[in-house]
Amino acid sequence: MKKYFVFLILFLIPNISFGFEKTTNFDLKKLFEIQKSGKTIVINSWNEYCSTCAAQTKVFDQAMKDFKDVEFLFYEQTEHEDIAKALGVNYWTTIVVFKGESEVAREIGLTDKDQIYNLINKGI
Repeated sequence: MKKYFVFLILFLIPNISFGFEKTTNFDLKKLFEIQKSGKTIVINSWNEYCSTCAAQTKVFDQAMKDFKDVEFLFYEQTEHEDIAKALGVNYWTTIVVFKGESEVAREIGLTDKDQIYNLINKGI
């Protein structure tokens, strides 16, 4: 019985806690089209097993409801190096905010809702 409990602790719980459903929802062509519209764009780089990324996802789930006029774009950093390179992003958990084609804010590793919302508001 102890073996099963240890198995659950070591293998299943980390996957439940940090393995979240998030997909890449844009490519560079789509980004450039949205930028031309002048909209506020929030871009977040993530990785499937990153705990900070998982914490950010919870905040972004709510932010997408609270900021209906903002375009939220997400990409998996290691699978989409072209996007990371074009944005100059070197780390998971980077949040970049654009107003149209102009970058107005950039932070790495924020997980606090108020701080992320303040960052988003810089583009509005």
